[in-house]
Amino acid sequence: MSAAGDSDEPGEPEDAEESADGASARDENEPDVPDWEDEYFDRVSDRLFHNYDLAKDHRVEAGESGAGERFDLYGRLAMTSQKHFVHPNLTYGHHERTEHLYARRTESVTVADLERLVELGHDLADKTVEPSEEHFSTDFTFAVVAPKVPDDVRSFVAGFSDRTLIKYGYHGHYEVNLVVVAPERENIVASESADIARAFALWESDEEGDSSSGLLSRLLP
Repeated sequence: MSAAGDSDEPGEPEDAEESADGASARDENEPDVPDWEDEYFDRVSDRLFHNYDLAKDHRVEAGESGAGERFDLYGRLAMTSQKHFVHPNLTYGHHERTEHLYARRTESVTVADLERLVELGHDLADKTVEPSEEHFSTDFTFAVVAPKVPDDVRSFVAGFSDRTLIKYGYHGHYEVNLVVVAPERENIVASESADIARAFALWESDEEGDSSSGLLSRLLP
């Protein structure tokens, strides 16, 4: 008799074990995580650092002009997904998933701002995605923190979806996601596949957060 199952395993970093004195956050055994002067980003990073490689004041260059874009917080999640047959050492169907998270605080946000970030996402995909049979998906998620979420921005983000198949899907796909959040107003909107939005809704209860059925609901505390 035989049985098959699926597993999603985070790449790096791995969760560190709790220390003897019971401390569980950012002790010497945890990954080296920056501290943000912005309290909001610092609290968001507390939700991410177990599974994401995090950096602050991150800068990317893309496009023909090579113009740089700065982000207050950058995160990278790498995972492998594989099927087990009978025994965990017998695997097949190896797939790789990666998410790049870019977040920054702005004084305001417009639809034009978001369209520019979408274009940046496509530029980054052209530069960084390496198509292969093992590649399953790469996500580029942009989160904008602003004082308020204008109605036209809410409508644009709520209806936004941008997935590109690579070689008709044989080499996976990449996707651009959007999140806009006004934390002081406890207001957030995210595109359909932006599961990471849960990490930015600090005011939500655990019960509300658990309603997500996406990948991040299995990783975030």
